Amino acid sequence: MRSASSNPRSISRRAVFHGRFEVNVSLLAAKDELSTRYLRSIDRRQVPTFRQPITPALPWNVVGVGIGEKVSNGKPTGITCIKFLVRNKFLKHMIPTSHILPVMHRRIPTDIEEVGLIHAASTDTADFTTRIRPAQPGCSIGHSTSAGQVPEAGTFGALVQDANGTYILSNNHVLAEENVLPNGTPIFQPSLLDQGNAATDQIAGLTRSIALDANVMNTVDCAIAQLTSPELASPAILEIGVPAGFTTATSDMVVHKFGRSTGYTVGTIKSIAMDVNVVYDTVMFGFTNQIFVQSADGTDFCASGDSGSLILERQSRNAIGLLHATSAGAAFANHIEDVLQQLGVDLVTG
Repeated sequence: MRSASSNPRSISRRAVFHGRFEVNVSLLAAKDELSTRYLRSIDRRQVPTFRQPITPALPWNVVGVGIGEKVSNGKPTGITCIKFLVRNKFLKHMIPTSHILPVMHRRIPTDIEEVGLIHAASTDTADFTTRIRPAQPGCSIGHSTSAGQVPEAGTFGALVQDANGTYILSNNHVLAEENVLPNGTPIFQPSLLDQGNAATDQIAGLTRSIALDANVMNTVDCAIAQLTSPELASPAILEIGVPAGFTTATSDMVVHKFGRSTGYTVGTIKSIAMDVNVVYDTVMFGFTNQIFVQSADGTDFCASGDSGSLILERQSRNAIGLLHATSAGAAFANHIEDVLQQLGVDLVTG
């Protein structure tokens, strides 16, 4: 079922509340200008450049531009700002003048936060995994592999449905390998990386994915795979339960998720309008107006292998986002309204 929540893409056309901070058109316009300057104009095919030693050179050191709360000496200030996410913070004397980020833009203060490299949160290494029947959101899933290809694993995010059936929801890069795999590709639980058996552990087939485009700013990384039999999966997320519905994310919202690698974790939303560049295996994709979540207790909110996890408001158990990338334990997620709308499905709720 869908709730009556408004679509966050209207964020660019009206004033909304970013938690306790009002986000108006001029603030969003300022964020968009800096995002265009430092994120959108680069050649995202140059992934090897991002894997080289970090330098203060722009735009290569900037990985995110969004709206958030200014932090000074490790303490929140209550001031709304444009926040730069960088791979590494450098002392000012180490940065050439031409590569110094602005401290103000359109009379709006900025803030700089070090997060490292943002990368897709699928994995080719094993961690906590298990075979579950019926399969539950939060557990390991993965697609079939060709000869010689290293298997990867991600997370079963939620059950969704339309008039034609019931589906596993996860990321494009988990189920469709960044636009590569054809519809019908077998999906296994657990993934083949996690000792899944290709002969006995298929639970779904790739049905639909929203294409990722390196030439534009994407809003979602999502795909669905139809269950081969309805009884093979349950809508109850491990250690969380069945989603109550979905709602619009706000800053300072306390959220939780269960993922294939880090299990159950709790975090706080720091921004609902973050633009980021995300490194995948061989290409980089840009994303606009993403949810930025940090751990509530200083541990990792997520790690590689948690891609596809559904993020929910902790108090209400309403879904707010679909996790797709990680950086130094932080999470980046699509707004769940965008995911459901673009895939044309409804969240299975209880």
